[in-house]
Amino acid sequence: MGGPLGAIIGRYPSAAAGGDDELGGGGGPGAGIIRHNRRCRDIAFLVIFAAFWVAMIVNSSFGFNQGNPLRLTYELDYKGNICGDKHGDPNLHELDVRYWMNPNQVYQSGLKNSKVNLADAKAICLMECPNPAVDGLNFICDYPEGDIRLSVDDWINRDYDYFEFLTPDMRNSSLQLQGPCYPVIFPTVNVYWSCQFIARASNVSLKHWQQMGGVSIDENILIDKTVHKAIDSRSAVLKRYIADIGKSWPVFIVCGGILPVFLSVIWLLMIRYFVAAMTWVTVVLFNGLVISVTMFCYIKAGWIGNDPLTVVIGESDPYVHISGREISHLHTVTIFMTAVMIIAFLSSIAIVRRILIATPVLKVAAKVIGEVQALIVFPLVPFFILAIFYMFWFAATLHLFSSGQVIRNDCNIDCCSYDLKLGKVNCDNCCGYSIHYTPHISIAILFHLFGCYWATQFFLACSSTVIAGSVASYYWARGEISLVYSPLLTIQATSMQHDIPFLTVVSSLKRLMRYSLGSVALGSLVVSVVEWVRFILECLRRKLKFVGSARESCFGKATSSSSECCLGCIDWTLKSVNRNAYIMIAITGKGFHKASVLATGLIMKNILRIGKVNVIGDVILFLGKLCVSLFCALFAFLMLDTHKYKSAHNKISSPLIPVLVTWALGYIVAKLFFAVVEMSIDTIILSFCQDAEEHQGNAQYAPPLLMETLDEQSDLQRLTLDQGP
Repeated sequence: MGGPLGAIIGRYPSAAAGGDDELGGGGGPGAGIIRHNRRCRDIAFLVIFAAFWVAMIVNSSFGFNQGNPLRLTYELDYKGNICGDKHGDPNLHELDVRYWMNPNQVYQSGLKNSKVNLADAKAICLMECPNPAVDGLNFICDYPEGDIRLSVDDWINRDYDYFEFLTPDMRNSSLQLQGPCYPVIFPTVNVYWSCQFIARASNVSLKHWQQMGGVSIDENILIDKTVHKAIDSRSAVLKRYIADIGKSWPVFIVCGGILPVFLSVIWLLMIRYFVAAMTWVTVVLFNGLVISVTMFCYIKAGWIGNDPLTVVIGESDPYVHISGREISHLHTVTIFMTAVMIIAFLSSIAIVRRILIATPVLKVAAKVIGEVQALIVFPLVPFFILAIFYMFWFAATLHLFSSGQVIRNDCNIDCCSYDLKLGKVNCDNCCGYSIHYTPHISIAILFHLFGCYWATQFFLACSSTVIAGSVASYYWARGEISLVYSPLLTIQATSMQHDIPFLTVVSSLKRLMRYSLGSVALGSLVVSVVEWVRFILECLRRKLKFVGSARESCFGKATSSSSECCLGCIDWTLKSVNRNAYIMIAITGKGFHKASVLATGLIMKNILRIGKVNVIGDVILFLGKLCVSLFCALFAFLMLDTHKYKSAHNKISSPLIPVLVTWALGYIVAKLFFAVVEMSIDTIILSFCQDAEEHQGNAQYAPPLLMETLDEQSDLQRLTLDQGP
């Protein structure tokens, strides 16, 4: 333990504050208990945290300077322009669909051992994917320039066809599939803003092309598979997922910001006034929401009804049954949610009898909220800070993920196309353009993701520390008031108790800002580092699955599973220790390490007395946070199922990532508000432990309801031990 804390909390309040000044103007309730000779702790880690913020700003500035979020959704044409970019050459505003003009190049790029790459095939940007004419032959011509005196608007109005204006040389090169005009032989469909070829050539158009003397066009199914392979690549899917985040910002504001605040406040008010019923309501509501979210996953995965990913493509599209990665990911999540639903239902049945144990503890927390009413409003402060941070972070994320350089490919192929500027066929510009990502961009993205986690943990820890300081002041102020005997001081004490709702939160916030930010930065950093070690090891474990020896080795499997389990236990333990450390930081003003030792010592001495009560209370609070976040996820599904996210530029590739991000935001907001109850329980229990230790096992200042609950648990534990062998 490191020595008693009597001069700080509990036993000798006057020794710390200085006599009668404590109940007079000496700093409000709990001044002699909470306020003592404090000083700044863990300053080095506060400096590290400040340096981290500077690095975050510099890192994000690089993304804002080099990135273009349009690259995440739309692809490049043969000139290196981003489709849909109004700053391109020419202006490609609203021309956001990529179309490959030469079907033979697409076919050849799919052949094994071919030197032709689809990225080098000649592609332009159109408003919509073209289809063959019913009774003739359509052409798609290159961007108008040189001798073609058409504006881009006129070119669009003519359906991209100016074949009739071509000179004989231009017509002859077009018939050789060298441009500037190319025949539309295959129907195409817009899949993820690229024109997917359908390997069913139009007989009418093909007949007209042959009659004009055009070269042979390959009709193999490979032309279909080649485009699909490019659209369904891992990098393309990842870019679409990131782009979905940028398009779904209204969903995040409503379902990840406003809705969880409203639901959390309602839950806190219900705990305040209907605490006995809320434990049961929480369990029932949690199971209902898990079932609802699981059913939505089944619908979007296409396993219930005939609606797989209509958010992306549409019921009339011939590729509605495309076996893409987005649908396979939805299938995986659906299976996972099915397992969660079964486990949740069975777990709820298992804890039914133990729910009654949590009710008295929640009643104590409800009493604290009733006395310190400012605690319900306080989480709005870190909420707005986190909201501003997340808006900045998401914007930087979109730019960082799109910050690669557009560089011309290095290809060794023989191809020729008509150059309108030169006025002749040119065989030197066969290579297309691609976005190249350098290793330092990957490092910048990883640092950006780590920074988000650390910042989130830091703000949550600050909020928890302020709440703990407020509740501790309330607990120990009861003891100070009980020591007052004179009528005059009794009046002053009553005035102090009336001021508790307003003074304790502000005073606790001031103490945090002045003394303990370094300690909070250290605690949040420890959790963040452990989480990222788990993440890195999990990535390595997944890669080892593809190695034959690792897959077949039982020792390798056992080592992987045991290391993952150990890291999970360490992470859970650290989070628990951190939470109690923040309480002792708020009470004693100690550094993070000493506060952790003090908190752990108190808990270990009273583990049999408080363990069961605290665990069941934490389970109910955890289910409450899941209820809020699952309701947000369910509402996000409903918002994403509207017409706005199924058409035009707002069309998302999959509801999966927006829903998961909404769930995470909802859980973080719920954690901010539920920390009021969570930290109230933990702070009162730790204060109770210290109170009991300083008064020979009999806590003097504990609320009667808490004393009754803990004494019952203590008697039950003693009875169990007495009946043992």
